[in-house]
Amino acid sequence: MNVTPHIIPRSEHSISRRQIDKGVLDVLYTLSKNGYEAYLVGGCVRDLLLGLEPKDFDIVTNATPDQVKGVFRGRCRIIGRRFRLAHVHVGDKVIEVATFRAQSEERGDRVIDDQGMLRRDNVYGTRDEDVWRRDFTVNALYYNIKDFSIVDYVGAMQDLQAGQIRLIGEPVQRYREDPVRMIRAVRFACKLGLELPQETASPLPDLSHLLAEAAPARLYEEVLKLFHAGQALCVFEKLRQHGLMGGLFDQTEYCLQQPDSWSALVIPVALGQTDERIASDKGVHPGFLFAVMMWEPLWQAMERDEQELVSLDELLKAANMVLAEQSERTALTKPIMHYVKEVWAMQLLLLTKQDQVERVMAIPRFRAGFDFLALRAVAVPRFSAVVDFWQQQQDAHPEWLYQPTYVTAVEDQEVAFEEALEQTRRPKRRRRPRR
Repeated sequence: MNVTPHIIPRSEHSISRRQIDKGVLDVLYTLSKNGYEAYLVGGCVRDLLLGLEPKDFDIVTNATPDQVKGVFRGRCRIIGRRFRLAHVHVGDKVIEVATFRAQSEERGDRVIDDQGMLRRDNVYGTRDEDVWRRDFTVNALYYNIKDFSIVDYVGAMQDLQAGQIRLIGEPVQRYREDPVRMIRAVRFACKLGLELPQETASPLPDLSHLLAEAAPARLYEEVLKLFHAGQALCVFEKLRQHGLMGGLFDQTEYCLQQPDSWSALVIPVALGQTDERIASDKGVHPGFLFAVMMWEPLWQAMERDEQELVSLDELLKAANMVLAEQSERTALTKPIMHYVKEVWAMQLLLLTKQDQVERVMAIPRFRAGFDFLALRAVAVPRFSAVVDFWQQQQDAHPEWLYQPTYVTAVEDQEVAFEEALEQTRRPKRRRRPRR
């Protein structure tokens, strides 16, 4: 597609080189001095224009990955198979450099499957072609290091001003090429405070099943971006509004659709608290998100009511099944699974071991378990008394709280938790020998 771009000179936009990382500038200038085109592109340009601080800076060039490696030599490593990229090391930072993608589907190393999903795309082209391979208009602005202008082919500046997220090209085709674009649309809408116009939003419910075709490891990373960026509650509402929640958490979505759903009541509260923690620069653990999301599916798997007491063995057996199924959607690492099971197992101790306060409070996951119980009290008011009890104990005996240390070995986590559980079990009374 031959379109004359709109060039926005430095005098008509707000981006300054002072806002750009020095290592990124070094890579841009080095490529330019070696005779290659070099641009900032994508979210970093968008965020700078919106007055936000970019999380990272993406560089695009007409140099192939091998040519980039030739320029930077030992400082450069080529990665990827689906999309080959160059990683340039500048001090302790890694700067990602991509090569312009071609628009043509008839040449080079491009593979599209029967569903229309782009499995590999290593066909290199020009800037005029590259722009049409990008997903949303607001991510298709190029900052030219030579004259500090911005290059806009697709009306991205107008979309930013209008506050909307539009796809480049035909929406259904673009979603089929990469289904993850559907949840990226939601994430950008919440992050940037933009709207999804009808043309962007209308295909989402019918295409949500395509998320099952995306790599589970990639979806796991996308879930963290969705829910740990400070707009988790907005993301949750939009995922449900556009029929995408089931593509990420199918067991949870099933529960959300049931009358008197625990998830519908508690998940928004949990996500609101997550947003508050992030706004206050407090840490969040990905395992806690999955513990909340999968709690109601856990009880459905046990065919029990949440207010019933169950054995640890029964809980862990159901947990393994529920988490294994979720992992098929969003690949869960062993440490994450162990974290979730530990938080869930803590619920049994908090409800039944109030006569062993010091031992329970010494368990590594006590605080996470307590926070989880406080969430459960939103749906089950009678748990509030138990929450108050444990809060009083923490206030009275802060020295009993476990001081967490970083443990890398999964085996060590399992042993530590099992030993802590064992400490809470009463020893069996020894029978006197018969005379």
